[in-house]
Amino acid sequence: MTKIVPATSTHDDTATTLPPTMTAVVQRGYGGTEVLHQERIPTPAPSAGQVLVRVEAAGVDRGVWHIMAGLPYVVRPMFGIRSPRQPIPGSDFAGTVVALGPDASDFAVGERVFGFARGSYAQYAVADVSAIAAMPASLSFDDAAALPVSASTALEAVRTHGEVRAGQRVLVTGASGGVGGYAVQIAVADGADVTGVASAGKADLVRALGASRSIDYATTDVTDLPDRYDVIIDVNGRLPVRRLARILTPTGTLVIVGGENGGRLTGGLHRQFGATLRSVFSRRKLGFFISSESGEGLGTLADLIESGAIRATTGTVRPLDEAGTTIDDLVAGRLRGKAVLHPTD
Repeated sequence: MTKIVPATSTHDDTATTLPPTMTAVVQRGYGGTEVLHQERIPTPAPSAGQVLVRVEAAGVDRGVWHIMAGLPYVVRPMFGIRSPRQPIPGSDFAGTVVALGPDASDFAVGERVFGFARGSYAQYAVADVSAIAAMPASLSFDDAAALPVSASTALEAVRTHGEVRAGQRVLVTGASGGVGGYAVQIAVADGADVTGVASAGKADLVRALGASRSIDYATTDVTDLPDRYDVIIDVNGRLPVRRLARILTPTGTLVIVGGENGGRLTGGLHRQFGATLRSVFSRRKLGFFISSESGEGLGTLADLIESGAIRATTGTVRPLDEAGTTIDDLVAGRLRGKAVLHPTD
């Protein structure tokens, strides 16, 4: 056992004893969920500007699938050509600080935090202090773990790129998912009239999140309707850009968040860059962004949670050994809201 004496503690002044190994989900190559295996591996140690956290809950999002599959191929130079450089999947988490690296005095051992940590599908993970924040007191670990990736992306889509204002009409596709569910709530909190696109079975969830209307994509093509929107947050990438553009107001904004329907080489990037090119010849603003895993928006999200303006969209909670099944369910559209895994169970 390795004994680490904390510099400070919010709960007590005793040393924290950590096991030399931990349980983690590991992938040694790219592929489907069959590449995921649960193993015992060494417990990591924090470096300068980092903390070690005991992961109480970890979120599941489409980014995990992309890195697991190594798709589209154009992203592999960033993550590893033949196999991922970080063999433990997962990014967003909520947990408890158990050890401090040098220059990590902004946090204390015993403090409850949430944010981004590479390799969060494990009992312990290392996180940069710039990528985490103190958990809102009102949140459970499960709900806090459902926020970082999806809610930060939604916040950036709605406020930074969509520039949603009170009184505007906003359309959110994929409104029942992780990013879409938060986009609905944030746009409503900012005073917009929001319409969500989702399956009929999830219409109640979309309306519960604050949307004034939910449209079933299986029976209705929203681009055939007469309504016009000031801002469209397109999360699922099912509809062609040209069709989405025609239901924007003359100076409306289309924000593309990811893209799941492209080929194995470039994914949805051709659609995203095509939107940007089309925007050059139009008064409408059509574009995309790639969200960054930084802690800049975590404080804002905590404030929104504490004020009651938004709530976590946790829908499924499972043990770590069901990571593969949960990712499969996410890709197949069988999940409502955000899924969370329990590495400590």
